[in-house]
Amino acid sequence: MKTQTTLLWISRIVAAIIMLQTLFFKFTAAPESVYIFTKVGIEPWGRIGSGIAELLASLLIIFPKTSIYGAILAVGVMAGAIASHLFILGIEVMGDHGQLFIYALLVTISSLYIIWVSKNQLLLLLNRK
Repeated sequence: MKTQTTLLWISRIVAAIIMLQTLFFKFTAAPESVYIFTKVGIEPWGRIGSGIAELLASLLIIFPKTSIYGAILAVGVMAGAIASHLFILGIEVMGDHGQLFIYALLVTISSLYIIWVSKNQLLLLLNRK
């Protein structure tokens, strides 16, 4: 059980840190962010909206009672990021050697682990009447 708790905290921290560190670039309209969201066709609202969603997901993930909600939100946002990389942007964007794509995968894997570990909490929520 101690290993699972440690892995859960590592997953929370990894997902939150990755999402939080990208916010600076989104909210300051860094050239890379503007390029990405322009190419996807949702600049500036997609950039700002995804930044807000990632901020919310990060905050929810950090707190154990709300981490499952943040993880679900993060998986949704990262699904959009991964799909954008696979179908529009490519794995490598502006010479980043696939770093943003790898970050999206890490957040997704971390968030799926949080959801899996918290599946009983999720089932209780879904079975409420």
